[in-house]
Amino acid sequence: MGKYFGTDGVRGRANEQLTLDMAVRIGQWLGWYYSQNKAHAKILIGRDTRLSGSMFELGLAAGAVSTGADVYLLGVCPTPAISYLVRNEDFDCGIMVSASHNPFYDNGIKVFNHLGIKMEEEILLQIEDYIDGLTEVPLATGEKVGEYFDWNTGLELYISWLKKTIPVDLTGMHIAVDLANGSACSTAVETLDALGATVDAINAAPNGVNINFKAGSTHPEGLQRFVVENQCDIGLAFDGDADRLIAVDSDGRLINGDYILYILGKYLQSEGHLANNMVVTTVMANLGLYKALDKNSIDYIQTPVGDKYVLEEMMKNNYWIGGEQSGHIIFLEDEVTGDGLFTGLKLLQCMKATGKTVQELSKGLYIYPQLLENVEVVDKNIVLDDSDIQAKVQEVADLLGDDGRILVRPSGTEPLIRVMVEAATDQLCADCVHMVTDLIQEKGYAR
Repeated sequence: MGKYFGTDGVRGRANEQLTLDMAVRIGQWLGWYYSQNKAHAKILIGRDTRLSGSMFELGLAAGAVSTGADVYLLGVCPTPAISYLVRNEDFDCGIMVSASHNPFYDNGIKVFNHLGIKMEEEILLQIEDYIDGLTEVPLATGEKVGEYFDWNTGLELYISWLKKTIPVDLTGMHIAVDLANGSACSTAVETLDALGATVDAINAAPNGVNINFKAGSTHPEGLQRFVVENQCDIGLAFDGDADRLIAVDSDGRLINGDYILYILGKYLQSEGHLANNMVVTTVMANLGLYKALDKNSIDYIQTPVGDKYVLEEMMKNNYWIGGEQSGHIIFLEDEVTGDGLFTGLKLLQCMKATGKTVQELSKGLYIYPQLLENVEVVDKNIVLDDSDIQAKVQEVADLLGDDGRILVRPSGTEPLIRVMVEAATDQLCADCVHMVTDLIQEKGYAR
């Protein structure tokens, strides 16, 4: 990770940690870099619905055209639409303006290379040097100045690809969707309706400040109630930029990424389509998932937290399904990033093919109680290197044995230490978490 770019791009409060000048300079550097050996680079930019999105979108565009690029503006769209279109429509790179599941006052900038994969770190470090004024790039003049275009056709291409890739007939299915007042508003209802489903949408009226507000995959309580009250077959909750999915079964129970990996891992295995018999997870996956995969003779591997690490492992060894508990699932046969709507369609396809409900498909998976607490700290490395804290973590691990686990890790984007415990009971989780968090406080490391 660099000074500005974390595991998921650069992110912060709009016009505080993330400024318009930064956006302009990111656009300028990318426009110059990709226009060096051609008349004009071709760059795609999309955004979610938050208030500052158009400001950063136009700042990026102005920067890129000033150094020679032609910019195509996709408007409000899911992050995975940028990844797909960059990869398939001959763009040099793509940029998504979004802070994902964060509140509206935050924003972020994610950069994708020509393969639709998050930009290589060495490139991001060069952009950071330019942001800090350590390097300069020439502005374009004369015929070398670029242009920008509104490109509404891009979303149509993306939706058509979804329907073609997963041509499931959803006739007779009653589906509720929570669009988080975000990017999914541009694609989800239209796609599901075209496939024959009866669709009810909530949190589907973005106004710039209500994205993720008591809505979407991080606040699915409203969807849980709606599904039960309206007797829906399933609910699908997206995050702000629609690259994650949390589902809700017809009883209102949450189906997170661990459930989805279990259900679709088993389904792909039964179809003879689970490449190398492997499911890729992060270290945050629930202990219950691993025990259930073991019972079904499905192999698994862990990566650090972050979808980019999941993707790296999948690409290195040609594994086809992997993801995070948060609902960020990757199907490498078809995509190189998480896609909430694609994941939802895969889950629906599984239900249709097997004739089973989500409840039936998830039998055999017991999710251990889990507690995650964040401690804001002055220096993450000092906390992790402290021998007393390391000893306390080991003490907790010994206490839990094979019936639980503890994970202490730094946030990739914030000054936080995350302490997670899985155990047989909620009380044991809380007791074990506080053994560590209390020590962090006692040693004066917390802010």
